Amino acid sequence: MPESANRAIPGPCDETRVVLEARGVSKCYHLGEVEVHALRGVDLSICEGRMLSLMGPSGSGKSTLMHIIGLLDRPSEGSVIVESEEVSAMAPNELAAVRNRRIGFVFQSFNLLSRTTALANVELPLVYAGVSGTERSRRARAALERVGLGDRMGHLPNQLSGGQQQRVAIARALVTEPSIVLADEPTGNLDSVSGVDVMTILQDLNAHGITVVLVTHDDTVARHAERIVRLRDGRVVADDPVADRIWAADRRDEVVEEAGGVQA
Repeated sequence: MPESANRAIPGPCDETRVVLEARGVSKCYHLGEVEVHALRGVDLSICEGRMLSLMGPSGSGKSTLMHIIGLLDRPSEGSVIVESEEVSAMAPNELAAVRNRRIGFVFQSFNLLSRTTALANVELPLVYAGVSGTERSRRARAALERVGLGDRMGHLPNQLSGGQQQRVAIARALVTEPSIVLADEPTGNLDSVSGVDVMTILQDLNAHGITVVLVTHDDTVARHAERIVRLRDGRVVADDPVADRIWAADRRDEVVEEAGGVQA
């Protein structure tokens, strides 16, 4: 029997502390004389130590919502609460401090500096945070070891596979020791084997207490979480637990076989 068969589906979200919340969040962009309503009164609660997927087609508002709850953008209306702290009206430097301390980001395009080693890419958030060189190196090395890249620290991005580059990006997200990781289409640019490896890492981080939010249009990726919130036309249209959750580690051998035995 696979290990996943013994994993229980977690109980209701209200049994744990809410760490990230959107209340009545709307976002309107003004393009000349045209108003584009990306979000329309969204309410969302994300609970500590859980794994949630924001899912919807292109234009549904899921990436806009991620940018707002990740404090990369501000809502036109409504409020955002991070670990019980109202942040919507904060000054930019205050927002940056909360974001850098509590939230890590993983993007589809990796966003690595091309002429910089994996180690230096992971150290970068700590440079901005004013962490000493010795401590930066220690923490960056530990983060790369955590994602299985201890032997690739001196490599440039073009010397790494797509899956390895995404693991560097995950290490960079982890190096500030955030309580929340937001991953926007984290497998979108990866082959199937690299994708399952990245999902295994994200599920492992969640198993160790980090709150993970996936943004995806892919139903298979979304089912790696325990809860799926579906958006359409800027509104939440469904919010349901995942009864048939996918456990990436259990699927790796199958995915490798389907890929013709090629491992990333």
